[in-house]
Amino acid sequence: MKEHLNLGTRGSALALAQAGLVQAALKRLWPETTVTVRKFTTTGDRKLDLSLTATPAGLKGLFTKELEDALLRREIDLAVHSCKDMPGVMPERLVLAAVLERADPTDVLLTKRAVGFNALPLGAHVATSSVRRARQLLFHRPDLVTEPIRGNVQTRLRKLRESAVLEGTVLAKAGLDRLGMRIESGRLETTEGVFHAELLEMLPAIGQGAIAIQTRAEDAEMFGPLNHRATSLAVRAERELMRLLQGDCTLPVGVGTSQTGRSMTMRAILFEGPGEPRQAVVEGVADAPEALAAAVFEVLRSGTRLPGIPTR
Repeated sequence: MKEHLNLGTRGSALALAQAGLVQAALKRLWPETTVTVRKFTTTGDRKLDLSLTATPAGLKGLFTKELEDALLRREIDLAVHSCKDMPGVMPERLVLAAVLERADPTDVLLTKRAVGFNALPLGAHVATSSVRRARQLLFHRPDLVTEPIRGNVQTRLRKLRESAVLEGTVLAKAGLDRLGMRIESGRLETTEGVFHAELLEMLPAIGQGAIAIQTRAEDAEMFGPLNHRATSLAVRAERELMRLLQGDCTLPVGVGTSQTGRSMTMRAILFEGPGEPRQAVVEGVADAPEALAAAVFEVLRSGTRLPGIPTR
């Protein structure tokens, strides 16, 4: 192990909290190694006017490219990402070396009033920067109006509180947890205000809740001890499905992966154009995640349409 490591991350509060978890894991493994955290501003951080729900091709690598360039220039030894932000295809010479144990991947609906998802007023406006969330919200409640929203967690909560139009917004529970924002009895109290919280049974993004460690291929073995095996198997399955669908982190697909013993089950919902989504539920061998992804892909490609996934 090197005496010193440079760790690259975005500069948001959530990104820094995730980098801190990786830094702490490195120090537990190698107490004598010093770890310097270097902050980078990505294209996604600079261009807050970009609509992530429009899914233009140019959004690939929106939150990762600057970190990946720094890895290739050897300015940093590892980059820490939210796994769900990572494009389906990485630059040559770079690999996903490890993932930390996955946090709760659930999506959370936050509202200014004490109403749940099904009790939102007819035609309520809900803010989300995710096309996956927008499509699933409208699948369950076609009457809703989804509005784009950008910025970090605190900024989005402030925008929700100050808006005269918005009824709610959807965020990842893992991000709230890592920022120390605890949901107690269906309420989230923050410096931005008090919000009512309801966990949504929508399928999460590929990799949601997992922290990814990216590095150069020749250094991958160094970070292997940080890898959480069960999370890694699930992420491999989900990212293989994204590859087969020829998508990236903006693809309107939701995936839920669970493991019991040696078995892994993957549920997926895919939106293609207007109309009903394609869905799949497949069980396979946990140690063969790519094969499971291929089976899910075949079901999705066949056009199978299963009953809607309930919100409650």
